[in-house]
Amino acid sequence: MQVTTLFRTAATSAVIALLILPLRIVSADEVKLHLVNTKVSDRIYMLRGEGGFTGGNVALSIGEDGVAMIDNGISSVLEMLRAETRKITDQPIDYLINTHVHGDHTGNNFAYGSDGTRIISHENLRTALVKQGVETESGKQPTPKASLPVLTFSDRMTIHINGDQAKIIHFAHAHTDGDAIVYFAGDNVIHTGDIMFNKVFPYIDESNGGSLRGAIKALQSIHEMSNDDTKIIPGHGPLATKADIKRTIDMMQDSLSLVQALADDGQSDEEILAANPLSKYQEYHWGFITTERMTKQVISAVRSVSQKAKPHSHSH
Repeated sequence: MQVTTLFRTAATSAVIALLILPLRIVSADEVKLHLVNTKVSDRIYMLRGEGGFTGGNVALSIGEDGVAMIDNGISSVLEMLRAETRKITDQPIDYLINTHVHGDHTGNNFAYGSDGTRIISHENLRTALVKQGVETESGKQPTPKASLPVLTFSDRMTIHINGDQAKIIHFAHAHTDGDAIVYFAGDNVIHTGDIMFNKVFPYIDESNGGSLRGAIKALQSIHEMSNDDTKIIPGHGPLATKADIKRTIDMMQDSLSLVQALADDGQSDEEILAANPLSKYQEYHWGFITTERMTKQVISAVRSVSQKAKPHSHSH
């Protein structure tokens, strides 16, 4: 009798613990970091982080020919990424396409490259990875061979996989100088890399050859190749549509116009920042690119054009 009662008590405690556990997790300061996979089309899945930062959005093409992965998050989410991928497929990753050089999209190149996955990127991305090396406790070390793309291209390339054509297309001087989008023509899905940030301000990496106007131009091209049924996987933010691309372009062009008007008025950078010309786009503000930082990026784009427009003085 006592044993049965003991068992019942233990079982009840276990059930209560299981019921309380999820409540505790949800009511904690932040929801536990995890990846959510969304089936975007018959063959394409999108993996997006929730409850914290996992890096850029990851895509998978899965089918009879194998698996192609696009981007791979930050290095600390490797096991999470592997586990989430295993929920969808047991197949190894055959191809890994890097959309651009940043570590929140290439953070697990070394792990996948070491597994024998063939990494593909624009040639400028590979050059940048080699140049930046790896920071270690003993100083900067050369980038390991396993982290580097083995296939590079200058303009575009196509992977014929899983009954579709994955068209990898380069856009110059957009988010960086080594950006590529991946357009699955049959599935009508486009992974934009960080050329598109959906519903948040974009980051323009001028130190890596990016430019705001180049990003707008790239988005206009992506908009043209899309239709109302196209699924857009942005570098960051939720799954998007053609209408979302248009909204992003409009916000970026309007931001340029608003800052340009103040610059034409002769206002200094400080005066433009104080005027907060992008206040109407406050909803796009996020931790990494605040409204102030976006304004600085737009000022930089406006000033770079006015610098080029100035006649060069020649000293003899």
